[in-house]
Amino acid sequence: MTRVGHSYRDTETGKVLDGWFPQSNTKRRRGCLAEKVGLIKGHFIEVTVESLDSAPTSTEEVYLRLHLLSERAVQPNEINLEGIFALLPNVAWTSAGPVLPGKVEELRALVASEYHHLAVPSIDKFPRMSDYVIPSGVRIADADRVRLGAHLAEGTTVMHEGFVNFNAGTLGESMVEGRITPGVVVGRNSDIGAGASIMGTLSGGGKQRNSIGERSLLGANAGIGISLGDECIVEAGLYVTAGTKVKLPDGSIVAARQLSGESGLLFRRNSQSGAVEVIPTDSLRWGGLNSSLHRND
Repeated sequence: MTRVGHSYRDTETGKVLDGWFPQSNTKRRRGCLAEKVGLIKGHFIEVTVESLDSAPTSTEEVYLRLHLLSERAVQPNEINLEGIFALLPNVAWTSAGPVLPGKVEELRALVASEYHHLAVPSIDKFPRMSDYVIPSGVRIADADRVRLGAHLAEGTTVMHEGFVNFNAGTLGESMVEGRITPGVVVGRNSDIGAGASIMGTLSGGGKQRNSIGERSLLGANAGIGISLGDECIVEAGLYVTAGTKVKLPDGSIVAARQLSGESGLLFRRNSQSGAVEVIPTDSLRWGGLNSSLHRND
């Protein structure tokens, strides 16, 4: 695979700051005030990836792989992203363009003559997805909360408090009001409630890939450290880790990891005893997604 793109580099050090790969695979340059005042330089690049199973070897190649995820050319966990943090520099993502963090004050002074009030939305290794890739059929209330490398299926809505990290996302129409962390995928017609979170592959350095199936609901301020199958519910405020002791309908007690990935389960906390219980359920108990909210056309 070979893609043509455009890269910004720090003028003084030559350090690569980013890479943009238009889906048209044609040479298209960008321009920004940081380039105009000489702090960064833009260059056309051509990046070839022989195998997505091999680890990336350059900053530009990391950016191409993140583009492929956000373009939906590949799904999360389908490509090798090993070692990317060492290849991605910390960048000040400013309203005048990307610069090294130590250059922000210099940039502020240089763009003052342009009557530009400099804003610095983030200092991070990852830019926001919407500055590089706009996937069709999605709604994103706060673009700062979706990183490049997020995979958003058509029909996905990310509300203001929703957050989708790189190498993570949705596989169908979904409502995202909580956090989807690296390695996590959410199935069609599922809802991640406000303030909810899902443990990903970066949580504590773990390798476990958790997921949520179709027509499932993770309630507001709830969380999981296991996978959910189809038509599951975790009640609001309940955090189910792999080691959480769960009471089954027959009265036996098991660790939640033994139920990981199973379908048709409702996890709840008994309001009198405080015990975490699981009972059979189905998506009718919460009614599913509001289809009128997911016509993102």
